[in-house]
Amino acid sequence: MNKNNNKTWHKFIKNKFSLLGFSFIVLIVLLSFLGYTITPDDSPMANQMNLQINIEKPGSSFTFIKTPKHPKPTEVSFFYKMFFGQPSGFDYVPISTYNFDKQFLNYKEYLGAGEKGEWKHLKINLFDNQSIESIQNNNIVTKTYWLGTDIYGRDLLSRIIIGARISLMVGFMAVVISLILGLSLGASAGYFGGKVDAVISWFMNVVWSLPSLLLVIAISFALGKGFWQVFIAVGLSMWVEVARLVRGQVLSFKNAQFIEAAKSLGYSNLRIIYVHILPNIIGPILVVASSNFASAILLEAGLSFLGFGAQPPMPTWGGMIKEHYGYIIIDAAFLAIIPGLMIMLMVYAFNLVTIGLRDLFDLKSESTDV
Repeated sequence: MNKNNNKTWHKFIKNKFSLLGFSFIVLIVLLSFLGYTITPDDSPMANQMNLQINIEKPGSSFTFIKTPKHPKPTEVSFFYKMFFGQPSGFDYVPISTYNFDKQFLNYKEYLGAGEKGEWKHLKINLFDNQSIESIQNNNIVTKTYWLGTDIYGRDLLSRIIIGARISLMVGFMAVVISLILGLSLGASAGYFGGKVDAVISWFMNVVWSLPSLLLVIAISFALGKGFWQVFIAVGLSMWVEVARLVRGQVLSFKNAQFIEAAKSLGYSNLRIIYVHILPNIIGPILVVASSNFASAILLEAGLSFLGFGAQPPMPTWGGMIKEHYGYIIIDAAFLAIIPGLMIMLMVYAFNLVTIGLRDLFDLKSESTDV
Protein backbone atom coordinates (compact mmCIF):
# COMPACT_ATOMS: atom_id res chain seq x y z
CA MET A 1 0.00 0.00 0.00
CA ASN A 2 2.84 2.37 0.88
CA LYS A 3 4.57 1.55 -2.41
CA ASN A 4 1.42 2.48 -4.33
CA ASN A 5 1.14 5.74 -2.39
CA ASN A 6 4.78 6.56 -3.14
CA LYS A 7 4.28 5.83 -6.84
CA THR A 8 1.20 8.02 -6.87
CA TRP A 9 3.05 10.89 -5.19
CA HIS A 10 6.05 10.60 -7.51
CA LYS A 11 3.75 10.64 -10.52
CA PHE A 12 2.09 13.81 -9.25
CA ILE A 13 5.35 15.70 -8.55
CA LYS A 14 6.60 14.93 -12.07
CA ASN A 15 3.98 17.42 -13.26
CA LYS A 16 5.97 20.57 -12.53
CA PHE A 17 3.09 22.99 -13.07
CA SER A 18 0.78 21.06 -10.75
CA LEU A 19 3.53 20.89 -8.13
CA LEU A 20 4.06 24.65 -8.49
CA GLY A 21 0.33 25.26 -8.00
CA PHE A 22 0.27 22.95 -4.97
CA SER A 23 3.32 24.71 -3.47
CA PHE A 24 1.65 28.11 -3.90
CA ILE A 25 -1.50 26.85 -2.17
CA VAL A 26 0.55 25.44 0.74
CA LEU A 27 2.36 28.79 1.08
CA ILE A 28 -0.90 30.77 1.19
CA VAL A 29 -2.43 28.28 3.65
CA LEU A 30 0.61 28.65 5.93
CA LEU A 31 0.51 32.46 5.79
CA SER A 32 -3.23 32.58 6.42
CA PHE A 33 -2.94 30.10 9.31
CA LEU A 34 -0.24 32.17 11.03
CA GLY A 35 -2.46 35.17 10.37
CA TYR A 36 -2.10 37.99 12.89
CA THR A 37 1.20 36.68 14.23
CA ILE A 38 2.96 37.72 11.00
CA THR A 39 0.87 40.64 9.75
CA PRO A 40 2.34 44.14 10.24
CA ASP A 41 -1.07 45.20 11.56
CA ASP A 42 -2.14 42.67 14.18
CA SER A 43 -5.33 44.49 15.22
CA PRO A 44 -8.62 42.58 14.74
CA MET A 45 -9.57 42.51 11.03
CA ALA A 46 -6.28 44.38 10.29
CA ASN A 47 -8.43 47.48 10.67
CA GLN A 48 -6.05 50.06 12.13
CA MET A 49 -6.78 53.30 10.25
CA ASN A 50 -4.62 56.35 9.64
CA LEU A 51 -6.47 58.58 7.20
CA GLN A 52 -3.45 60.88 6.82
CA ILE A 53 -1.55 58.12 4.99
CA ASN A 54 -4.35 56.78 2.81
CA ILE A 55 -3.62 55.60 -0.75
CA GLU A 56 0.13 55.52 -0.28
CA LYS A 57 2.15 53.54 -2.81
CA PRO A 58 3.86 50.19 -2.07
CA GLY A 59 7.11 50.55 -0.16
CA SER A 60 6.17 53.85 1.52
CA SER A 61 7.62 54.43 5.00
CA PHE A 62 6.32 56.77 7.71
CA THR A 63 7.35 57.77 11.22
CA PHE A 64 4.76 57.50 14.01
CA ILE A 65 4.39 58.51 17.62
CA LYS A 66 2.87 55.69 19.69
CA THR A 67 0.78 57.17 22.47
CA PRO A 68 -0.49 54.68 25.08
CA LYS A 69 -4.23 54.13 25.36
CA HIS A 70 -5.89 54.41 28.76
CA PRO A 71 -7.19 51.96 29.79
CA LYS A 72 -4.87 49.66 27.92
CA PRO A 73 -6.52 46.64 26.23
CA THR A 74 -5.97 43.24 27.83
CA GLU A 75 -3.06 41.26 26.42
CA VAL A 76 -4.39 38.12 24.73
CA SER A 77 -2.76 34.70 24.43
CA PHE A 78 -0.62 33.71 21.45
CA PHE A 79 -3.25 31.40 19.96
CA TYR A 80 -6.06 33.90 20.47
CA LYS A 81 -3.96 36.52 18.72
CA MET A 82 -3.20 34.11 15.88
CA PHE A 83 -6.89 33.72 15.03
CA PHE A 84 -8.53 36.94 16.23
CA GLY A 85 -5.80 39.56 16.56
CA GLN A 86 -4.66 41.78 19.42
CA PRO A 87 -6.48 45.09 20.09
CA SER A 88 -3.82 47.81 19.86
CA GLY A 89 -2.69 49.42 23.09
CA PHE A 90 -1.48 52.52 21.26
CA ASP A 91 -2.72 55.32 19.04
CA TYR A 92 -0.44 56.00 16.09
CA VAL A 93 0.05 59.57 14.89
CA PRO A 94 2.07 60.01 11.66
CA ILE A 95 4.65 62.80 11.99
CA SER A 96 7.04 64.60 9.67
CA THR A 97 9.46 65.92 12.31
CA TYR A 98 9.88 66.01 16.10
CA ASN A 99 12.11 67.14 18.95
CA PHE A 100 12.21 67.02 22.75
CA ASP A 101 12.52 69.57 25.46
CA LYS A 102 12.45 68.97 29.22
CA GLN A 103 8.68 68.48 29.53
CA PHE A 104 7.31 68.02 26.02
CA LEU A 105 7.61 65.97 22.87
CA ASN A 106 7.11 68.50 20.08
CA TYR A 107 6.07 67.28 16.64
CA LYS A 108 4.53 68.27 13.33
CA GLU A 109 1.82 65.88 12.23
CA TYR A 110 1.99 64.49 8.71
CA LEU A 111 -1.21 65.51 6.90
CA GLY A 112 -0.75 63.54 3.69
CA ALA A 113 0.53 64.39 0.20
CA GLY A 114 3.73 65.76 1.74
CA GLU A 115 1.91 68.39 3.82
CA LYS A 116 3.00 69.20 7.38
CA GLY A 117 0.81 70.47 10.20
CA GLU A 118 1.53 73.01 12.90
CA TRP A 119 3.71 72.21 15.89
CA LYS A 120 1.93 70.17 18.55
CA HIS A 121 3.07 69.18 22.02
CA LEU A 122 2.72 66.05 24.16
CA LYS A 123 3.69 65.96 27.80
CA ILE A 124 6.44 63.44 28.40
CA ASN A 125 4.63 62.06 31.45
CA LEU A 126 1.90 60.74 29.12
CA PHE A 127 4.37 58.00 28.12
CA ASP A 128 4.18 56.29 31.51
CA ASN A 129 7.02 58.43 32.87
CA GLN A 130 9.64 56.98 30.54
CA SER A 131 12.91 58.73 29.91
CA ILE A 132 13.40 60.72 26.70
CA GLU A 133 15.79 58.06 25.41
CA SER A 134 13.26 55.31 26.16
CA ILE A 135 10.47 57.24 24.42
CA GLN A 136 12.67 57.73 21.38
CA ASN A 137 13.47 54.01 21.23
CA ASN A 138 10.02 52.62 22.03
CA ASN A 139 7.44 55.21 21.02
CA ILE A 140 8.93 56.77 17.90
CA VAL A 141 8.61 54.05 15.27
CA THR A 142 8.96 53.77 11.51
CA LYS A 143 6.59 51.57 9.54
CA THR A 144 7.03 50.42 5.96
CA TYR A 145 3.88 49.57 3.99
CA TRP A 146 5.19 46.99 1.53
CA LEU A 147 1.96 46.85 -0.48
CA GLY A 148 0.86 50.40 0.28
CA THR A 149 -2.24 51.59 2.14
CA ASP A 150 -5.92 51.60 1.21
CA ILE A 151 -8.43 54.45 1.19
CA TYR A 152 -8.65 54.35 4.99
CA GLY A 153 -4.90 54.24 5.56
CA ARG A 154 -4.90 50.54 6.49
CA ASP A 155 -1.96 48.26 5.71
CA LEU A 156 -2.84 46.45 2.47
CA LEU A 157 -0.41 43.56 3.07
CA SER A 158 -2.07 42.71 6.40
CA ARG A 159 -5.52 42.78 4.84
CA ILE A 160 -4.39 40.60 1.92
CA ILE A 161 -3.07 37.95 4.35
CA ILE A 162 -6.23 37.95 6.49
CA GLY A 163 -8.34 38.03 3.30
CA ALA A 164 -6.58 34.84 2.17
CA ARG A 165 -7.87 33.16 5.33
CA ILE A 166 -11.44 34.16 4.43
CA SER A 167 -11.16 32.84 0.86
CA LEU A 168 -9.64 29.53 1.97
CA MET A 169 -12.19 29.02 4.73
CA VAL A 170 -15.09 29.70 2.36
CA GLY A 171 -13.58 27.37 -0.24
CA PHE A 172 -12.97 24.59 2.29
CA MET A 173 -16.39 24.75 3.94
CA ALA A 174 -18.15 25.05 0.58
CA VAL A 175 -16.35 21.94 -0.68
CA VAL A 176 -17.23 20.03 2.51
CA ILE A 177 -20.91 20.96 2.20
CA SER A 178 -20.97 20.12 -1.51
CA LEU A 179 -19.28 16.76 -0.86
CA ILE A 180 -21.72 15.81 1.91
CA LEU A 181 -24.75 16.61 -0.24
CA GLY A 182 -23.26 15.43 -3.53
CA LEU A 183 -22.01 12.10 -2.21
CA SER A 184 -25.25 11.33 -0.39
CA LEU A 185 -27.64 12.23 -3.20
CA GLY A 186 -25.45 11.04 -6.08
CA ALA A 187 -24.72 7.67 -4.45
CA SER A 188 -28.41 7.16 -3.57
CA ALA A 189 -29.52 7.97 -7.12
CA GLY A 190 -26.95 5.69 -8.75
CA TYR A 191 -27.28 2.76 -6.34
CA PHE A 192 -31.04 2.54 -5.83
CA GLY A 193 -32.14 3.67 -9.30
CA GLY A 194 -35.84 3.68 -10.18
CA LYS A 195 -38.02 6.39 -8.63
CA VAL A 196 -35.24 7.46 -6.25
CA ASP A 197 -32.97 8.11 -9.22
CA ALA A 198 -35.74 9.88 -11.15
CA VAL A 199 -36.59 12.28 -8.31
CA ILE A 200 -32.97 13.09 -7.42
CA SER A 201 -31.98 13.47 -11.09
CA TRP A 202 -34.92 15.84 -11.68
CA PHE A 203 -33.87 17.92 -8.69
CA MET A 204 -30.24 17.96 -9.88
CA ASN A 205 -31.29 19.12 -13.34
CA VAL A 206 -33.39 21.95 -11.88
CA VAL A 207 -30.51 23.22 -9.74
CA TRP A 208 -28.02 22.64 -12.57
CA SER A 209 -30.04 24.89 -14.88
CA LEU A 210 -29.69 27.88 -12.54
CA PRO A 211 -26.65 30.18 -12.91
CA SER A 212 -24.37 29.62 -9.92
CA LEU A 213 -23.96 33.28 -8.99
CA LEU A 214 -27.70 33.97 -9.14
CA LEU A 215 -28.37 30.88 -7.03
CA VAL A 216 -25.81 31.99 -4.44
CA ILE A 217 -27.32 35.50 -4.32
CA ALA A 218 -30.81 34.03 -3.87
CA ILE A 219 -29.62 31.81 -0.99
CA SER A 220 -27.79 34.79 0.53
CA PHE A 221 -31.00 36.82 0.41
CA ALA A 222 -32.79 34.01 2.25
CA LEU A 223 -30.07 33.54 4.90
CA GLY A 224 -28.98 37.16 5.24
CA LYS A 225 -25.60 38.82 4.86
CA GLY A 226 -22.77 37.48 6.96
CA PHE A 227 -19.70 35.27 7.22
CA TRP A 228 -21.20 31.85 7.90
CA GLN A 229 -24.03 32.50 5.43
CA VAL A 230 -21.41 32.64 2.66
CA PHE A 231 -20.25 29.10 3.53
CA ILE A 232 -23.76 27.71 3.22
CA ALA A 233 -24.74 29.71 0.14
CA VAL A 234 -21.65 28.73 -1.86
CA GLY A 235 -21.77 25.10 -0.69
CA LEU A 236 -25.45 24.71 -1.62
CA SER A 237 -24.70 25.96 -5.13
CA MET A 238 -21.89 23.47 -5.86
CA TRP A 239 -23.14 20.04 -4.86
CA VAL A 240 -24.77 19.15 -8.20
CA GLU A 241 -21.49 18.60 -10.04
CA VAL A 242 -20.37 16.21 -7.31
CA ALA A 243 -23.72 14.39 -7.32
CA ARG A 244 -23.70 13.93 -11.12
CA LEU A 245 -20.19 12.53 -11.04
CA VAL A 246 -20.88 10.18 -8.12
CA ARG A 247 -24.14 8.96 -9.67
CA GLY A 248 -22.38 8.02 -12.88
CA GLN A 249 -19.51 6.29 -11.09
CA VAL A 250 -21.84 4.34 -8.77
CA LEU A 251 -23.90 3.16 -11.77
CA SER A 252 -20.75 1.73 -13.32
CA PHE A 253 -19.75 -0.10 -10.11
CA LYS A 254 -23.00 -1.31 -8.57
CA ASN A 255 -23.21 -4.47 -10.73
CA ALA A 256 -19.55 -5.40 -10.25
CA GLN A 257 -18.76 -8.86 -8.87
CA PHE A 258 -17.34 -7.59 -5.56
CA ILE A 259 -20.57 -5.64 -4.97
CA GLU A 260 -22.66 -8.75 -5.68
CA ALA A 261 -20.45 -10.66 -3.26
CA ALA A 262 -20.99 -7.99 -0.58
CA LYS A 263 -24.78 -8.23 -1.10
CA SER A 264 -24.67 -12.01 -0.80
CA LEU A 265 -22.85 -11.67 2.53
CA GLY A 266 -25.77 -9.59 3.82
CA TYR A 267 -23.99 -6.25 4.08
CA SER A 268 -26.27 -3.22 4.36
CA ASN A 269 -26.73 -0.85 1.43
CA LEU A 270 -25.12 1.95 3.43
CA ARG A 271 -22.00 -0.13 4.05
CA ILE A 272 -21.78 -1.21 0.43
CA ILE A 273 -22.02 2.39 -0.78
CA TYR A 274 -19.60 4.02 1.67
CA VAL A 275 -17.17 1.15 2.31
CA HIS A 276 -17.03 -0.71 -1.00
CA ILE A 277 -18.02 1.74 -3.77
CA LEU A 278 -16.94 5.25 -2.75
CA PRO A 279 -13.29 4.33 -1.93
CA ASN A 280 -12.99 3.07 -5.52
CA ILE A 281 -14.07 6.42 -6.98
CA ILE A 282 -12.02 8.68 -4.69
CA GLY A 283 -9.88 9.85 -7.64
CA PRO A 284 -12.69 11.54 -9.61
CA ILE A 285 -14.10 12.96 -6.36
CA LEU A 286 -10.74 14.60 -5.52
CA VAL A 287 -10.59 16.11 -9.00
CA VAL A 288 -14.04 17.67 -8.78
CA ALA A 289 -13.40 18.82 -5.20
CA SER A 290 -10.25 20.65 -6.30
CA SER A 291 -12.13 22.25 -9.17
CA ASN A 292 -14.97 23.28 -6.85
CA PHE A 293 -12.49 24.86 -4.45
CA ALA A 294 -11.38 27.23 -7.21
CA SER A 295 -15.00 27.95 -8.14
CA ALA A 296 -15.86 28.67 -4.49
CA ILE A 297 -13.07 31.26 -4.24
CA LEU A 298 -14.41 32.99 -7.35
CA LEU A 299 -17.99 32.90 -6.08
CA GLU A 300 -16.98 34.31 -2.70
CA ALA A 301 -15.07 37.12 -4.42
CA GLY A 302 -18.08 37.86 -6.60
CA LEU A 303 -20.41 37.88 -3.60
CA SER A 304 -18.13 40.24 -1.66
CA PHE A 305 -17.82 42.54 -4.68
CA LEU A 306 -21.61 42.73 -4.91
CA GLY A 307 -21.95 43.30 -1.16
CA PHE A 308 -23.49 39.92 -0.25
CA GLY A 309 -20.39 38.33 1.27
CA ALA A 310 -18.57 38.93 4.54
CA GLN A 311 -19.31 42.46 5.71
CA PRO A 312 -16.80 45.26 6.46
CA PRO A 313 -14.46 45.67 8.20
CA MET A 314 -13.73 41.96 7.60
CA PRO A 315 -11.13 41.91 4.80
CA THR A 316 -11.97 39.90 1.70
CA TRP A 317 -10.26 40.04 -1.67
CA GLY A 318 -13.53 40.70 -3.47
CA GLY A 319 -14.44 43.40 -0.95
CA MET A 320 -11.08 45.12 -1.50
CA ILE A 321 -11.71 45.25 -5.23
CA LYS A 322 -15.16 46.70 -4.58
CA GLU A 323 -13.72 49.46 -2.37
CA HIS A 324 -10.96 50.40 -4.82
CA TYR A 325 -11.98 49.56 -8.39
CA GLY A 326 -12.62 53.26 -9.05
CA TYR A 327 -8.92 53.96 -8.44
CA ILE A 328 -7.82 51.83 -11.42
CA ILE A 329 -8.05 54.85 -13.73
CA ILE A 330 -5.96 57.07 -11.43
CA ASP A 331 -2.50 56.67 -9.96
CA ALA A 332 -3.55 53.98 -7.45
CA ALA A 333 -4.49 50.99 -9.59
CA PHE A 334 -2.50 48.70 -7.25
CA LEU A 335 -5.32 48.91 -4.68
CA ALA A 336 -7.59 46.79 -6.91
CA ILE A 337 -4.94 44.96 -8.94
CA ILE A 338 -3.20 43.31 -5.95
CA PRO A 339 -6.32 41.55 -4.51
CA GLY A 340 -7.45 40.76 -8.07
CA LEU A 341 -4.06 39.19 -8.77
CA MET A 342 -4.33 37.10 -5.59
CA ILE A 343 -7.73 35.78 -6.69
CA MET A 344 -6.34 34.94 -10.13
CA LEU A 345 -3.26 33.17 -8.73
CA MET A 346 -5.25 31.14 -6.20
CA VAL A 347 -7.80 30.00 -8.78
CA TYR A 348 -5.04 29.21 -11.28
CA ALA A 349 -3.12 27.23 -8.63
CA PHE A 350 -6.17 25.09 -7.86
CA ASN A 351 -6.77 24.58 -11.57
CA LEU A 352 -3.17 23.37 -11.98
CA VAL A 353 -3.68 20.92 -9.11
CA THR A 354 -6.95 19.78 -10.70
CA ILE A 355 -5.13 19.07 -13.98
CA GLY A 356 -2.43 17.15 -12.10
CA LEU A 357 -5.03 15.04 -10.25
CA ARG A 358 -6.93 14.41 -13.46
CA ASP A 359 -3.79 13.12 -15.18
CA LEU A 360 -2.81 11.16 -12.05
CA PHE A 361 -6.08 9.22 -12.02
CA ASP A 362 -6.25 9.07 -15.83
CA LEU A 363 -9.61 10.84 -16.07
CA LYS A 364 -9.10 12.61 -19.39
CA SER A 365 -11.89 10.68 -21.02
CA GLU A 366 -14.16 10.45 -17.97
CA SER A 367 -17.70 11.73 -18.28
CA THR A 368 -20.09 12.49 -15.47
CA ASP A 369 -23.12 11.96 -17.68
CA VAL A 370 -24.75 8.56 -17.65
